[in-house]
Amino acid sequence: MRPACRGVDLRPVRTRRDWLRFHALPERLYAADPNWIPPLKLQQRQLWAPRNPFFEHASGCAWIALRDGRTVGRISAQVDRLNESEGRADLGWFGQLEAEDDLDVFAALTGAAADWLGRAGRRRMQGPFDLSINQQCGLLVDGFDSPPMMLMGHAPPYYRSRLAELGFETAATLLAYQGSPAFDDPRGMRRVLARLGDRVRLRSIDRGELDRHAETMRGLFNDAWSDNWGFVPMTENEFRHAIHDMKLLIRPGYVQLALLDDRPAAFMVALPDLNELTRDLGGRLFPVGAIKLLWRVWRKSNRRVRVPLMGVAAQHHRSVTGAALSYAMMAATRDHLLADGVAWAEQSWILEQNRGMRSLIESLGMRVAKRYEIVEREIASPTSDLPGNSPNDPLGDPAPDRSGR
Repeated sequence: MRPACRGVDLRPVRTRRDWLRFHALPERLYAADPNWIPPLKLQQRQLWAPRNPFFEHASGCAWIALRDGRTVGRISAQVDRLNESEGRADLGWFGQLEAEDDLDVFAALTGAAADWLGRAGRRRMQGPFDLSINQQCGLLVDGFDSPPMMLMGHAPPYYRSRLAELGFETAATLLAYQGSPAFDDPRGMRRVLARLGDRVRLRSIDRGELDRHAETMRGLFNDAWSDNWGFVPMTENEFRHAIHDMKLLIRPGYVQLALLDDRPAAFMVALPDLNELTRDLGGRLFPVGAIKLLWRVWRKSNRRVRVPLMGVAAQHHRSVTGAALSYAMMAATRDHLLADGVAWAEQSWILEQNRGMRSLIESLGMRVAKRYEIVEREIASPTSDLPGNSPNDPLGDPAPDRSGR
């Protein structure tokens, strides 16, 4: 551990105690924030487990910042080799950022991440990503007055200010739309679907069918998002890992597959808001949290849902047919949500420049409730005196226990 910025010491996360400090910091920082919801500790540990399929094509390192022996900040840095196949070989990511309101702490943390990425040959850093753009990402910049839905971030306003002082600029803006699922059918969409007639068929995918249709949905996702800003394809193992994590929450009618002329053309996944179901568990599933969660899922206790996955085949983008496919899936899901007593739904995240999807969502009465930003800055030549691990180490961390169990 070496001195960094005016009394801030940085430590690469290696030991079980380091990981415990890394995961425990947000609980202290957000203790007075009524809108912060503790993430499940098990999920946080599994994020950094070597079996996470993200690390089949990526490397990462994590740090904690200490002052007088007290943890005051944390950050991670990631290099995803799939960015190279998308023409972004100069790009590295940072994430997991949490810190006290102290510019020196932010400077030390982002400096360590930049140095590690620079030694990996990257010249730009973007974030926050936990750990990938296909997972939780974005820094909350508007909408601090309500709790986030599952897999969406929360942060105090000063985070964006401190990063701006350190030269970070906005690279992309992500929107979270919210509203009642009891929307009226836009007349234009009804007419389009009537013209398409039997060419469009919807298939509801139940929990037991997810594995069988996973590869079809992954193909649609990668095709649908291929032209989006920052796109990185999901591998087969990553998509199946994500589907596995969702299975507990899947309900009848919440996963829709749209067929056009009997060919898969779009899909949509809606999930009960896990944050709503676990808010009072303090992030702990054991000894009784898991029982409470299972009971609430079985009782359909939630009143909020989020749509985290949705995609329309690229050939139907910017077309009336593509909009009609999206609308048809939303309308089919709506009926099931209302039957389950759901009162509030979120579509997220949506790129700010995606005018077509935004127009469709707004036509259903949904409005922007939260804004997130991906920020970036150039990376100067790396210095060798900052603490960290070799970017060539698959996890940037030689210790056998990375989870903090």
